[in-house]
Amino acid sequence: MAYIGRDTDKISNVEVLDNITFDGSSSYTLQKGGSNFTPSSANTLLLSIDGVVQAGNFTVSGSTIDFGTAVAGTSTCDFVLHYGVGLITAPSDGTVTTAKLADSSVSLAKLTATGTKDATTFLRGDNTFAEAGGGITEADQWRLTTNVTSDTNPIVNWERNDDSIFAKIGTGMTESSGIFTFPSTGLYLVHAVFQIEVASGDYVEVTLFGTTDNSTYDNLSYGGEYSSSGSTSGGSPVSCYVNVTDTSLVKVKFSVNDISAGSIVRGTTSSNRTWIDFIRLGDSQ
Repeated sequence: MAYIGRDTDKISNVEVLDNITFDGSSSYTLQKGGSNFTPSSANTLLLSIDGVVQAGNFTVSGSTIDFGTAVAGTSTCDFVLHYGVGLITAPSDGTVTTAKLADSSVSLAKLTATGTKDATTFLRGDNTFAEAGGGITEADQWRLTTNVTSDTNPIVNWERNDDSIFAKIGTGMTESSGIFTFPSTGLYLVHAVFQIEVASGDYVEVTLFGTTDNSTYDNLSYGGEYSSSGSTSGGSPVSCYVNVTDTSLVKVKFSVNDISAGSIVRGTTSSNRTWIDFIRLGDSQ
């Protein structure tokens, strides 16, 4: 009775090898398209000699098949088939789960392979892109362009670093009237350094504020410089981790307080004197 169904060479993981030309030897070289072929194992080979299907009665080493006994040169090889591991079919959407992936089956090289966005990103479950291996997807830097000599809340006159050597990662921050908006949700490090020159007897306070409702601001971090006698200067840092769960609601700003005549918070367009670093460290918590 003839075989009913798809031809074996139409099954997606079955490879048809070259027929073997017997010469009285016991071992022969397996080939496909005239090139040596190494099967996954002897158990994945099926062949026929003079109309008799052979399986399990030979061994394989590399591309060499050994029948353990001489095969007469008058014998005919009808076919040689190699079966891969499982049928090669495209899985349905959502069927490949974490449990189906063997430990260590996904390498960093695969995670960082070129995809649909760029060479170091992958798609999260919320259809946004994240850096493969937990890398940084947003890094931006802004600086104060003019001196501040009086109490100011919020501080304005910011610009993104525009030095020729500077480059940002990602979309970057946006600023309007001293209010900074984040480009995407995530956990951000906001770190600022203020260059302050303090007149004798003055204390200058700088503050980082944050809001979670785009209205009420809390004091997140503050610093400053003080001089009991004679003028002094220094760099005062303020910083905080900011959990951005909603880019329309979570924002930050900066202020200068208690500054008296003669004291200055330095700013310039030519270099970083007072500046802010914004770095996205990971997903929001």
